[in-house]
Amino acid sequence: MNKFNRIIGKVLIWRVKNISQKHFILLLSLLVGIFSGLAAVTLKNTIHFTHHLLTENFNLENRNYLYLAYPMIGILITVLIIKYFVKDSLGHGVSKILYAISKRGGHIKGHNNYSSIITSTFTIGFGGSVGAEAPIVLTGASIGSSLGRLFRMNTKIIILLMGCGAAGAIAGIFKAPIAGLVFTLEVMMLDLTMASIIPLLISAITASTIAYFFLGKGAEFAFVLEAPFHLNNIPYYVLLGILAGFISLYFTRGIMNTEKQFGKMKSPFSKWIVGGLSLSLLIFIFPPLYGEGYQTIISLLNGNSQEVMGGSFFYGWHDNAWALVGFLVLLIVFKVFATAATTGSGGIGGIFAPTLFMGGVTGYLFAKVINTLGFSEVPSSHFTLVGMAGMMAGVMHAPLTAIFLIAEITNGYGLFIPLMITATIAYLTIMYFEPHSLYTKRLAAKGELITHHKDKTVLTLMRLDKVLETDFKCIKPDMTLGELVKVISTSKRNIFPVLNHHEELQGIVLLDDIREIMFNHEMYSETKVEELMSLPPAMIECDENMDKVMRKFEETGAWNLPVVKGGKYLGFVSKSKIFSVYRRVLIHYSDD
Repeated sequence: MNKFNRIIGKVLIWRVKNISQKHFILLLSLLVGIFSGLAAVTLKNTIHFTHHLLTENFNLENRNYLYLAYPMIGILITVLIIKYFVKDSLGHGVSKILYAISKRGGHIKGHNNYSSIITSTFTIGFGGSVGAEAPIVLTGASIGSSLGRLFRMNTKIIILLMGCGAAGAIAGIFKAPIAGLVFTLEVMMLDLTMASIIPLLISAITASTIAYFFLGKGAEFAFVLEAPFHLNNIPYYVLLGILAGFISLYFTRGIMNTEKQFGKMKSPFSKWIVGGLSLSLLIFIFPPLYGEGYQTIISLLNGNSQEVMGGSFFYGWHDNAWALVGFLVLLIVFKVFATAATTGSGGIGGIFAPTLFMGGVTGYLFAKVINTLGFSEVPSSHFTLVGMAGMMAGVMHAPLTAIFLIAEITNGYGLFIPLMITATIAYLTIMYFEPHSLYTKRLAAKGELITHHKDKTVLTLMRLDKVLETDFKCIKPDMTLGELVKVISTSKRNIFPVLNHHEELQGIVLLDDIREIMFNHEMYSETKVEELMSLPPAMIECDENMDKVMRKFEETGAWNLPVVKGGKYLGFVSKSKIFSVYRRVLIHYSDD
């Protein structure tokens, strides 16, 4: 390790002498694009190989009882790998990235360069009803973080490289570089500046090229538009947007509430048993819930809807239009529980693929009902694609990512107008009920979310321990006024925290409150500090975020507030110190 560090040190010295910072960032973004593209190719291939190996002998007519075993086996392997080898949490990959940006200075543990690929392969390949996108995005961001820290980049550049990794991951999976770029700007909430746009583009294009080289021209569910877009279908796209917004709300709250129930279970074994059995049973009854579900979307796009019911109890009614409608409704209802059961029981995966699955099924179902009832004759494939965009916009709060992703995978922009209509309306619909996406909801509740709002972003980046002041003279409640005056004579502060023998804060003494009596010698021996002290207008707990700290200052009008940990005194925070640090962070964050 020491030899490696010496080599890196020499490389860094050579780099500083020969390569400018700006050019070196472009070189790093290229490397991040290559590695994140390779990671995407690796994961897609391993999942596809595992899925094919396990299910190649399954057929549409018969029920496949191995569905009852595969998901439990895959999740058990995942749980054991995490417990005995990784020894760290891997869940909610995108949320983990956002937390690393806001609270860890872009630091992601090195094992994330590979651990999410391994664990999600077993989870998804064996039937876990989640997507590979979040694990790959976490892997890409981790690669960017690792390279940035290896070459001693500052926090701002490390965060940019994490964004490059995320953009490369999405671009590599879908061969959609624009969608990868927009995903980073919308979901990871990086600012769009000339300093960031070029590295992000380099990574996205590089990863997409790597994916084309190894996987060919075919996209995840490539589809070429054949029928033109008709203006008279716009009202139906508006209705689909509203429907997608409400189903996004159902998906968001369903996932959160179900995972909360799993969170109440203390034993990982209990979670695995309950979640694994629930997932296996759901997949046995509804085989399309197996894995990512992209094969179902492909079947719907190609008009082979009867394949969707294959291997289920309902296959005998695959020629009945209303039976198909009922089956698709049940898929939408139970996909939420299948996804939550996968992650809640210990599986690794994301909500990207489930969102696209539910969106595609919703769009096809909407078109099927319209056509069956005879209201109009609308192209079901168009509504399948537009429904995917609507659900993405609703669940992920990323309408631009949804629009560009679907536009890119259809090899053109023939559906651009309906994509914009449905995605925008779905987004506006869910925003009325849920201001935060599944990715950001947990962090927002703790005040740990980076946003495009500069003030809130700077406050999120600030840490309480960086503004804590500890040079206040502490006094005891049983001290006399005379003893207090001696302490005042050696202090440069006008506030004196009063602590008991357990170092717990009892109150404060303000110099202004005792100015009139502090020279009255008659009171020196008979007046105690406990008679002079008062309670502070508010106290700050050491784990509170800066947004909440600033609200306390605004509510109380105070200029200094004490900081405690479980009642024990730690120091004071002042407005002047906060403003000083705020200015430094803002300048650093905004500097191009």
